[in-house]
Amino acid sequence: MLPGLPQDRCLVMGVVNVTPDSFSDGGRWLDADTAIRHGLELVRQGADLVDVGGESTRPGALRIDQDEELRRVLPVIRGLVAEGVVVSVDTMRAAVARQSLEAGAQVINDVSGGRADPDMRSVAAETEAPIVLMHWREHSAVMQQHTHYDDVVADIRAELGQQVDGAIAAGVDPSRIVIDPGLGFSKTGEHNWTVLAHLDAFVELGFPVLVAASRKRFLGELLADDGVLRPVDGRDAATAAVTTLAAAAGAWCIRVHDPAPSADAVRVAARLRQEGRR
Repeated sequence: MLPGLPQDRCLVMGVVNVTPDSFSDGGRWLDADTAIRHGLELVRQGADLVDVGGESTRPGALRIDQDEELRRVLPVIRGLVAEGVVVSVDTMRAAVARQSLEAGAQVINDVSGGRADPDMRSVAAETEAPIVLMHWREHSAVMQQHTHYDDVVADIRAELGQQVDGAIAAGVDPSRIVIDPGLGFSKTGEHNWTVLAHLDAFVELGFPVLVAASRKRFLGELLADDGVLRPVDGRDAATAAVTTLAAAAGAWCIRVHDPAPSADAVRVAARLRQEGRR
């Protein structure tokens, strides 16, 4: 799907949030030059590709306008691409995706799975760029009001199937589709654990699977001390543990803020899978 990247193990996607309000690192990489340097450091730490986003999708986040999103992400994408980095763009807007691809990005990572902007499917079809379709119900401001499931795994599979069908109907090549079960999006912490325990149910759908658990609240809840959430920057070891389990379950890629431990973890998982096939 992405020439030049490893095909024999789970990939590691590093995160560059060019935002003032992302839950983990909002405000740290707002300056384009600083964001580019950070992206290059993620690659040095083991990231295979870098996901650049200009709009926070943390619970409760409000949307920004398109011009501001473009202002944030395009210089960073151009700078990273000029250094030979494989870049994905984290956006829900078709126009942002199109201009990001023109700037050299190779992958569209749409957390709305094509639902926020139906034109996104056409952009993916026309450009033949791989697109990540995440399970999504509503925008961040209200998404945690939409957490009812009769069977969380079966329901997410069915709803992801609808998103995939919509993309294919719009002309997207099925071989260019990646799915993401959407940990934390319209899901409780318990839902997240159930999804992780049944990743095989998503791998079985036949599409590459992206898992994005990095530093999320449900890890902070698990590691809480006397009811106080583990701080965001204290969740990387737990993130690496999830990486190992996700890679062992057959995930195509994991999305993380701190690539180094996860880069080791995917290699451990690949070696174990290799041994299991003997």
